[in-house]
Amino acid sequence: MAEDSRPKALLVMDRGTFEAQFDEQRVERLTSLVQVGATLWTDSLEDPTVAGLLAQIDILVTSWGVPQLNAARLARMPKLAAVFHCAGTVRPFVSEALWDRGIVVSNGADANAIPVAEFTYATIILASKRAQVLANDARTFRGENSYGHLRGEVGNIGRTIGVVGYSRIGRRVVDLLQQLQDVRVIVADPYADPLEVAAAGATLLPLHEVVAQADILSLHAPELPSTRHMIGAQELLAMPNNATLINTARGSLVDTAALEEACRDGRITAILDVTDPEPLPADSILYELPNVILTPHIAGSLGTETRRMSDMALDDLERFINREPLGAQVRSADLGLSA
Repeated sequence: MAEDSRPKALLVMDRGTFEAQFDEQRVERLTSLVQVGATLWTDSLEDPTVAGLLAQIDILVTSWGVPQLNAARLARMPKLAAVFHCAGTVRPFVSEALWDRGIVVSNGADANAIPVAEFTYATIILASKRAQVLANDARTFRGENSYGHLRGEVGNIGRTIGVVGYSRIGRRVVDLLQQLQDVRVIVADPYADPLEVAAAGATLLPLHEVVAQADILSLHAPELPSTRHMIGAQELLAMPNNATLINTARGSLVDTAALEEACRDGRITAILDVTDPEPLPADSILYELPNVILTPHIAGSLGTETRRMSDMALDDLERFINREPLGAQVRSADLGLSA
């Protein structure tokens, strides 16, 4: 019998993630591409049951719960050639030692952009109708039905929508917004190509102009030192009356203390799927304000939606085995500009 030449692989992620992302169909696809030992999956590279396997591993398939692949762990995997990640950012597990080894990294996070963009688009439509904040107002105006005008003009036609960050999610949001009638879409991103943004149906402007003009301001920038608190007291003050801030990106993009002050008088609305810190302290005033809507970080892939990322990672694994260009390779230099 011919020796099996397929690379040897191990899945590394927490149990809940493994059970959600690798159903029978995806396990079958994985095992058609690679060899797996008696242990298909682990949540710890220190587990004694996998210690003897690591020296033979060529491929890691990772997701939420993977530990940092530092020099000590990599030394136990001398044959490791590639990591295929089925989750969000690769930042928590990559290391200088990994890049120095020339290990290929691919990330299925682009598939995570789909539910976040869909959630954001739906939120924008509802925000233009003031639906979320008027739903909160219903608790105050019990037995009444004439308070719909109290939060400003209602309707999706003629809105100016600002998208901060022309990221993989920001691009999808801009595309989805083209379905709306008579909507002006403006984008802030110092690294975006004005011609590319224009071709997508939007206009590239500096951040301060986007903030000052947007009826709805949606954040899609990566979490970097340069983007921390990019929406602070000055930007919040510059937002038009009755404008809505939507954050489905990272909580650190917004100065929480400044946002608490800006929302106290009800002049603007904030719809936050992410916060800084996350979750907010129990005594934060943001819990009390009817013009603030909080959701528990649900915009991204959840449950079966996470299998999109598994599929994308397996697509790149197949390309890697066939020596084809990868669709979602991540390089060290990319982390300076992206999540």
